[in-house]
Formats: sequence, C-alpha cells, structure tokens
Amino acid sequence: MKVLLGLFLSSLCLLAAEKDATAFDLIKEGNRYVGEQAKDRVVQIRSERSVGSLSPKVWHVVYHDPTARMKAVEVKFAAGKMIDVNRPFRLVERIADKTQPMDKDKLKIDSNKAIEKALKEPILEDVKVKSVEATLQNSNVGPVWKLRLWAEKLAKTTETANIGTVMLTADEGKVVETDIHLDRLD
Repeated sequence: MKVLLGLFLSSLCLLAAEKDATAFDLIKEGNRYVGEQAKDRVVQIRSERSVGSLSPKVWHVVYHDPTARMKAVEVKFAAGKMIDVNRPFRLVERIADKTQPMDKDKLKIDSNKAIEKALKEPILEDVKVKSVEATLQNSNVGPVWKLRLWAEKLAKTTETANIGTVMLTADEGKVVETDIHLDRLD
C-alpha cells in the first residue's frame, strides 16, 4: 500500500512540475525569498517573451520593500525555479510613485487566464499568435495585464512580428485597451 501511495505522490509531483507556473503561483513562491515586510506586497510582475508556447517561462516578481533603498526587491524565476533575488535601481518608478503594492483583492485573473481572454479578442480571430510577453502593473483603473503579442507572418510563416498589445483588468478580465497592428504581418 505504501508503495502505491508513493507512486501516486510521485506522479502528482511530476504533473505539477510539467505545468507552467503562473504569475500568481510565483507570487507565493517569491514570498519565500523576501523579508516579512515585503511578502505579498507586489508592485509588478513581468515576463520575458515566451518561446515555443504562449506560456512565458521567465518571470520577474517585484515586491515593495520599505527597508530597501529604492523600496523594491525583485525575484527572478525560470521555469518556476528561483534564479536570482536583487534590489533593483528603480529611480523612474520612485519619481512616478509606482512603488505602491497592488490591491491584493483585485488580483483575480492569473496570467494564463489573461492570455486566454486576450486571444479571444475578435481582431485576433484568424491570427496565429506564437508568443507573449506579460506585465501586471498598477494603473488608474487598478491592476491591469498588458500583453504584448507576436504572431506568425502571412508570407513567411517561419517568422513572427510584434503585432501590439491587449490590456485587461486583473479583477474582471475586462479588455480596457487594444492596440493591434495586423499590417505588420505582411
């Protein structure tokens, strides 16, 4: 019986490892690498451009840390594993007062769901989106996802083009801005 239980638990761990970590998963994981004063006090989450899928593998989670010189600590993840922790020099954000943490109660739409919702926009109906770069940040309407999209070109299907962005709220998933340029696919 113990052997069967061990095999079952091992297979569950393998399935979890194969699942791409979402931004909200990484907030929880990042809490392990920051001080108590910064836990869950997220200022920004951003990914690097995804490769080979629509799920980014490299993420940066920035926390508000009142003890840091520029009030921020950043945890970098690759494939769900922490690879770096630093206190970035973020002078622009300090001047613009973008160091305030996002309202945790408004963080309801995770990165995977935000990407799904963005791809359902009517303008993207016949477009083959190949990669995504995601940023969760504060705005005048609350936390928003800004998704930059790359799609397959029409004539050269082995190449992609940056076709623009879709921005949606992190609480309801409502699209608040669409800036898509399909002419870049020519």
